[in-house]
Amino acid sequence: MKINTINYELLKKPISLIYRKPGDRIFLSMAVFLGISIVLLTIVMAFVLYGESKEAITRFGVLGFPLKAVWDPAINLEFGALTFIAGTLFTSIGALVLSFVPAVAIAIFTAEYAPRWLSVIVDNLVNLIAAVPSVVVGIWGIFVFTPWMRDCVYMPFFSWSTDNFPALVPLLGNPIGFGMSTATIILALMVLPYTAALTRDAIRLVPREQREASWALGATHREVILMAVLPYSRSGILAGVILSFGRAIGETMAVAMLIGNKNTLPFTLFGPGATMPSVIINEFREAVGNIHYSSLMAVGLALFAISLIVNLLAAWISRKFAFAGGQMV
Repeated sequence: MKINTINYELLKKPISLIYRKPGDRIFLSMAVFLGISIVLLTIVMAFVLYGESKEAITRFGVLGFPLKAVWDPAINLEFGALTFIAGTLFTSIGALVLSFVPAVAIAIFTAEYAPRWLSVIVDNLVNLIAAVPSVVVGIWGIFVFTPWMRDCVYMPFFSWSTDNFPALVPLLGNPIGFGMSTATIILALMVLPYTAALTRDAIRLVPREQREASWALGATHREVILMAVLPYSRSGILAGVILSFGRAIGETMAVAMLIGNKNTLPFTLFGPGATMPSVIINEFREAVGNIHYSSLMAVGLALFAISLIVNLLAAWISRKFAFAGGQMV
């Protein structure tokens, strides 16, 4: 009775009195400080990027710069980010499409079908892919994956198209191996572990009662997954997909090493292209003149804005499609 009385009296106290102990006050102060620091750091980054890119934005326009496809740092000093925005969206969306079904299949297998020992092995192997540095993946792509794709996929298909559908050849581009398709496939391999891990965690968080209710109605294991597990975990799956998309947008080294780095439109299927991170890493150290440097910073500002929008979209989707008490919020 004494313990219950003490707890009841504690609950009646104002929240401010609970944090009178030094340890609690220190912990609260650190949590608040770190939380505010993250927000301030994001704001400072945005202001720095805008300040460094202001010259390019003033010269080419707020809408003119992202909608202009010319990038000429050598002669006319004309700059526009449309080529790199299109390349970034093309490779990122393509990687997301290629990786989504395999990632969800891996997550369902490890969470629902595989025995415990096999699930641990598969999870560790998938996580190992995410742990490989980007530059190592790029080196493997240069010396192993690109020659194989060129000799076994691109060249045979290009030769077949030349003989049977010549009108298709201009859309394919030069099948040298380094290009949009190669970078997209490698990017899909790099984001697959993130989608698989987040999807697996979302599936494992589904309450057991959700499954038992479907089994009680006579559903098979496949029907339980399709009608009970996946709908309940869709907020986590969609949020994981969007976060993986943000990861794909910001990927730099592997894409820069394999995409071919062509700064003009239009792109072809096998031909080279460029993304926002790749042009920054390739030209930043050699930027000549203030306008070239400012334009690269403007590309970075556009990349920052797109990444921020993607993360905010992931948070909104997670809330929008979440389940609470059996109902969708």
